[in-house]
Order: sequence, then C-alpha cells, then structure tokens
Amino acid sequence: MSAENTGEASAVPPDHNGPALPMDVVRKAYRDMLLLRRFEEKAGQLYGMGLIGGFCHLYIGQEAVMVGLALSLKEGDKLVTSYRDHAHMLMMDMTPRGVMSELLGRRDGYSHGKGGSMHMFSREKNFYGGHGIVGAQVSIGTGLAFANQYRGTDEVALAFYGEGSAQQGQVYESYNFAALHKLPCIYVIENNRYGMGTSLDRASAVKDLSKIGEPWGIPCLKVNGMDLFAVHEAAQRAVAHCRAGKGPFLLEMETYRYRGHSMSDPAKYRDRAEVDEIRKNHDPIDAIRRVLEKGGVSEDEFKDIEKDVKAVVADAAEFAQASPEPDLSELWTDVLVEG
Repeated sequence: MSAENTGEASAVPPDHNGPALPMDVVRKAYRDMLLLRRFEEKAGQLYGMGLIGGFCHLYIGQEAVMVGLALSLKEGDKLVTSYRDHAHMLMMDMTPRGVMSELLGRRDGYSHGKGGSMHMFSREKNFYGGHGIVGAQVSIGTGLAFANQYRGTDEVALAFYGEGSAQQGQVYESYNFAALHKLPCIYVIENNRYGMGTSLDRASAVKDLSKIGEPWGIPCLKVNGMDLFAVHEAAQRAVAHCRAGKGPFLLEMETYRYRGHSMSDPAKYRDRAEVDEIRKNHDPIDAIRRVLEKGGVSEDEFKDIEKDVKAVVADAAEFAQASPEPDLSELWTDVLVEG
C-alpha cells in the first residue's frame, strides 16, 4: 500500500509544499481513484435497477481521502469505518468481485450475502467493517489500536467517521482512552459538510473539527481532502507519529460528496450550483489528471486506464449478478463464536 520511491521522476503541483511522489505512484493513485468512482457509479446504477437492497451510501467526490491515506499504510495496519465504506474496502485490497457480490446479497460476497453494503468484513485484509450505528466504529478502531499495542507491533489502526459522528459521546471517550494509553490510532474525520439533510453549521457548536482532540493533547491537522498530495503529506505525519509510540493523531479531511447522503436522499438541502462548482474546480480526480498531463502522460494512456478500470467494474458487476443467492442454511452460520 505504501508509496516507495522507485527512482522515477517525481510529481507535485507547483503550488504545493508537501513531498513529491514518484510519477508511477501518482499514476497508480489516479487509477485507484478512478476505480473507486466508476465502482460507485455502477453500484448506484445497480441500486436503481433494484439489484441492491437496503442502504447504499456512495463515496463519489471523496476519493482522494482514502487513496491518499492508503499510500502510507503497510500490511497489518487495520481499518474500520462507517456505512460509506466501499472505497475503504477496495483500498484495503478487498476484491471488486467480492465487494460487489456482497452489495447484491450473493453467496460470493464477503459476508456470504448476509451483510450488504453496511455489514461486510475481511479479517484477512484487516478491514473491520462499515458500521451503521453513528460513531460506534470509533471505539472499535480504538480497540484495534489497543490490540496492536498489546501485541507489541508498530501497526496502526484507522477509525474513519463523518462530521455528523464527531459529537457522539463514545467518540470523546475513545479520545480519552487512546490519549491515556498512547494508542496508535489515527482518527480520520471525513468532513463532507452535510449529514442526512443537516449541514455542519447547524449541527455542531464547534466549527473547526480539527481542534476537537486538543483537550486530550491529541495532535490534529486540518487537511484539504480533495488534494491527494495534501492527504498523503498529512498521512505520513500521522502514521510516523503513531508508529513511534507517541499516541493517537487526528486528521480532519475537508472533502465533499457529490451524491446525497444515501441513495434515498435527493439532497435538496444544498444548491445545485454548489455541487457544480466543486465538480468543476475542485474535483480530486481532475486535479491528479492535470498533474499527470504535465508529467507527460498521454491521452492514449488515460484512455487505456479508463478502459482497464471500466473492464474491472463490469467484470465485478457481471460476476456478482451471476453469483447465486445464499442458501437458507446460511442464516445459521456466523451467529455464535465457539469458545
């Protein structure tokens, strides 16, 4: 997952102060971000066709956050998030086929078709779920960090949550516990400005969420979550801090979702002009494309990447639709853990 210098020419926007990234890493990041977007677009399409049941929360617009953070992770690092979780699964190396199959409730999904969008896991890939209870994943992520420390590793745990979860009581309890025991936990607030119909300004007395860890002495950074390079720079600082045994770190990623809170949300609480302005001037994928263009990547290469990504997504959708529904006996599996 981590970005290593391969000796190839590096790229960094001219107005950016962070470290440069090798061009091959930027090229892969572009492909990953495009994969996340096309995957989510296909998920939205399948939901509209009635092939995905329950809830479905899309990540479109926020791709730079997870891709940028993944550049600093290594095998063994753990991640837990909320219900807007498909991108996190894919960047933790869970397969598009397996994720899409679970979305469609099929046997070949990661939870054998029983979990859907909000309840799939992979211990093998160190992904501990996308949780529907607001803020609950933060205490789980803190527990994962405690396990890392207990085992004496330098592995980190990442707990993702939105600005709507930031005022939950268990979140502050987690900060206290993590700071008290110097746990290697990175708290990532994906602040996309809106909850389900409610803006941050209306829901929080604290407007600068990057400061909410300060009472516990947790270092915090406010980050442009639409900028892959800014996310990578902040992630490097946070990961190094945690791996050195200095305790938790908090990152507020200022990002934006283009779609509604979920597929059932028409998002009429914000102006269409606001969404269009973000898409036109701040889209994270377009920004990386411009960097690659300046680095000499040709239009034919971009077309090849697009073709490859679309093929992967189409394959995942076809595989999922061909996968059988789970047998009724599956209702009785994974209910209890044998002691």
